[in-house]
Amino acid sequence: MSRQSISFTKPNDEWLKSQVDNKEYSSKSEVVNDLIRQARKQQVKIDWIRAKIEKAEKSGFTDDSKESILAQSKSLLDG
Repeated sequence: MSRQSISFTKPNDEWLKSQVDNKEYSSKSEVVNDLIRQARKQQVKIDWIRAKIEKAEKSGFTDDSKESILAQSKSLLDG
């Protein structure tokens, strides 16, 4: 595992410490890694939505209903 040195603002450092103090995580590194994992998952969802929008914009139309597109988007966002 790669080792990094990073600096945090005081409020962010205090929040990280509170997560460890509350036994949510065993270390600040674990908190940061979990946040990065969450951000990566969110990016996958954003990329999927962006691709759907780009495809729709290029085709000029879609056979999917508004309700279908919304349901697909919500399904993806809910994981």
